[in-house]
Amino acid sequence: MGSPVHRVSLGDTWSRQVHPDIDSERHLPPFSVELLTNILDGGVQNTALRRRVESIIQDDPVFNLRNVYFMTQHEKYEDAVRKRVHLEMLARRLGWSEGGPEQSYAARVLSGYINLGLHGIAMNALRSLGSEEQIAKWDPLGRNFQIITTYAQTELGHGTYLQGLETEATYDAATQEFVIHSPTMTSTKWWPGDLGRSVTHAVVLAQLICSGTQHGMHAFIVPIRSLHDHTPLPGITVGDIGPKMGLEHIDNGFLRLNHVRVPRENMLSRFGEVLPDGTYRRLGTAQINYLPMLVTRVWLLLKGILPNLQKSCVIAVRYSVIRHQSRLRPSDPEAKILDYQTQQQKLLPQLAMSYAFHFLATSLLEFFHSSYSAILERDFSPLPELHALSTGMKAMFSDSCTQGAEICRRACGGHGYSKLSGLPTLVTEVTASCTYEGENTVLYLQVARFLMKSYLQAQVSRGPTPQKPLPQSVMYLVTPGPAQCPAQTAADFLRPDVYTTAWAHVSARLIKDAVHHTQSLMRSGLDQHDAWNQTAVIHLQAAKAHCYCITVRTFKEAVEKLETEPAIQHVLRRLCGLHALHGILTDSGHFLHDGFLSGAQVDMARAAFLDLLPLIRKDAVLLTDAFDFTDHCLNSALGCYDGHVYERLFEWAQKSPANTQENPAYEKYIRPLLQGWKPKL
Repeated sequence: MGSPVHRVSLGDTWSRQVHPDIDSERHLPPFSVELLTNILDGGVQNTALRRRVESIIQDDPVFNLRNVYFMTQHEKYEDAVRKRVHLEMLARRLGWSEGGPEQSYAARVLSGYINLGLHGIAMNALRSLGSEEQIAKWDPLGRNFQIITTYAQTELGHGTYLQGLETEATYDAATQEFVIHSPTMTSTKWWPGDLGRSVTHAVVLAQLICSGTQHGMHAFIVPIRSLHDHTPLPGITVGDIGPKMGLEHIDNGFLRLNHVRVPRENMLSRFGEVLPDGTYRRLGTAQINYLPMLVTRVWLLLKGILPNLQKSCVIAVRYSVIRHQSRLRPSDPEAKILDYQTQQQKLLPQLAMSYAFHFLATSLLEFFHSSYSAILERDFSPLPELHALSTGMKAMFSDSCTQGAEICRRACGGHGYSKLSGLPTLVTEVTASCTYEGENTVLYLQVARFLMKSYLQAQVSRGPTPQKPLPQSVMYLVTPGPAQCPAQTAADFLRPDVYTTAWAHVSARLIKDAVHHTQSLMRSGLDQHDAWNQTAVIHLQAAKAHCYCITVRTFKEAVEKLETEPAIQHVLRRLCGLHALHGILTDSGHFLHDGFLSGAQVDMARAAFLDLLPLIRKDAVLLTDAFDFTDHCLNSALGCYDGHVYERLFEWAQKSPANTQENPAYEKYIRPLLQGWKPKL
């Protein structure tokens, strides 16, 4: 059996063997960890390339992450810019292409501690929405960092609701320019990354106005700072929004535009253009200007959100086999805390979810790549399903990964509260994803509208007149299933057909109930908008169930494809079952509601879930090793491969500036306080 390549952390002042408590977890592995890593990477070649890139990054002292926990906000910003610029120089020297796998692998090992990330998102917006001429002009400038861009969408008063954006772009036919203006305080652009201090240009989302008529949101390239001395250009008020909960190295900014003029050709015009005389021509659907957000969401799942949960699992599981606490029996030594069922119940569902989300994100990425080129050629037929999937999965990933990372942090007890564990940073970073690129409740409700349309289409398709087929993701709406779960034993709940059928039933039933509640209110006299608002909570439940249903089904299908690797298939089938059953037990009321499950069957499902915990616990360290995060990438005193937690915590703590600097509070306050009591002693 294979095992992962062991890469010990560099720079430690001690040298030792792997801690026996964690080494025993890796003894005689029942499956090849290396092979599982290759599967997660999408092939042996990808694993090899990733490790080569990681080795290059880790050997370069500029990319050291050890001191970031002791830096001020300003120092973190400067260090993150330094790392990004150094990475660009390195990439050019080594011939790494922009957007290529090497850049992605480098970002992975740097754990996001680099700046100018919005530059890539803004350039993707250009490539999605720009004409060929615009791409030919601006793309080389962005690739060569002759300009630095950000994507300026969110405003003080509006975020996810793009139709409500107040920034205006009014066309002046006399000069063939757009006048970009922030008419109100709430129209101030707020939150774009790198805007505060770094960028020279912004892709600004604004309401297009031609001849007094509004044409909705469009994207404009707007110069922000001088390319000579980096000062704000005339009409531009720009700066940093101040301290945040996390992501302190990123200069999120504000932007006010006071009648700033840009040429007509600065409006990105692949799907809509303004002619010299002010005539507006739409070349795509009204929703197509949301395409950059869709691209960003798909990318975020695998690269921006999920790694936070995966790394949290690695840290918490490794720590849980080093930490000994209390005794299982009075005569026993103190037990590894991962041997306690309660610790397994906390951590192993998060590990299962990490794998479920990996295969789901990979599947969605494949669908995106097959659809994206068609959309750019103005075939918009894949757009509704792609939008619903990317929207729903972004909401589910960010919600679930935020909760999961926090569960992992708490599972590490007091040490999980230390920044040196790496967990507080992971929690605060993934928490931000719950609101950026769309607030999750709003996104779930967008999915719900897609589900309502799909359900109504499914009802029509049952009639005699042939209809266009339903999107693949909602085909279960027309697939009949049993009215009651056929499971008779706990073992039955480990059968993939049982738990996938259960999720399809509940999701379809919740969608049906939501639609019928809305229609009932409309029949009673409410208009469709009030009816929707009064049933939004029910629609929200349906959307969440639908997303979970797709996750379970996709994970099951991914596991089925591994028949040539039976050992890995076996362990992943357990994870799939655990993920499906954890969702059923968490929302058992939905399954009990119409009698699909009985109370006795819920007890069976719980028994099956609990039976899986000790089986998965045996492989837990191996399953986290397979993610193949280096010590450099984890940057965690609790999560290093060798398991020497307490020595590392103590050594890292010595590096706190507080331990070497004079204490000004002593002379100012503590000493006078102590000496003030002397006469009375």
